[in-house]
Amino acid sequence: MPNEKPSGKHSRQLLFSEAITQSKIMAAHMATPGPMPLPTDSPALEATERILQEIASVGRRLEAMDLKVTDLTITSSSIQAEIAGFKEMADALDQRLTAVEDRVASLPDQEADLQSL
Repeated sequence: MPNEKPSGKHSRQLLFSEAITQSKIMAAHMATPGPMPLPTDSPALEATERILQEIASVGRRLEAMDLKVTDLTITSSSIQAEIAGFKEMADALDQRLTAVEDRVASLPDQEADLQSL
């Protein structure tokens, strides 16, 4: 039965066993001082390349997110500056309105003064 394909469960067990073996090999290499040699067998090399590609992909996504956060921070700062400008304009308009109200309130007194002349 050498030509038979392994069943799904058996195939997963083989992959899991290979992953454990590769993990042990990598752990042994990491425990050894000096630069870690890259695996030379095809499955381990392919797995290492996939991991490195995924790390690079995550790095690119993080950079993109960082740029978006920077853009949002700049936008937020601009909006806050505009709000501060609107508040200053509102305060100035409020002061002008108060001055107009005071002048309107003094009109009856001025009219009475004019009639007494």
